[in-house]
Amino acid sequence: MTGAVSQSGADGRRDKVDGLVRSLPLASDDMAFDEPWQLRAFALAVAAHTSGQYEWSDFQAALIASIKDWESANDAAAESWSYFEHWVNAVETVLSNNDLVDRGTLDARVRDALDAPPNRNHHEPHYEPVAVDPGV
Repeated sequence: MTGAVSQSGADGRRDKVDGLVRSLPLASDDMAFDEPWQLRAFALAVAAHTSGQYEWSDFQAALIASIKDWESANDAAAESWSYFEHWVNAVETVLSNNDLVDRGTLDARVRDALDAPPNRNHHEPHYEPVAVDPGV
């Protein structure tokens, strides 16, 4: 019985996320994740919204603004284009605008992460999930 309830709940969440994503300005019809951080950015945006941290329309507006700012500063065919980097920018914006994250602290943590060698924890196991729904 518990499995049936859980499956039904998972389907409802999947439908809700699917509905949110359909309303976004996608760069293409392909919504695949090329890197684990892209899935994390996606999951963070959805989780923060579904937990009531911000309105989805605020995230949409921040995402659109991030893309427009990039387009006005770059050639549309530039190699630096990354849809999910705009997701991260939008999440940072709405969380900062709602006083849920301090922009200075966030910038310092980003600098620390970027300054760390890429293999600094290679000897430690990582058990982070890399799927939105591990049951799939």
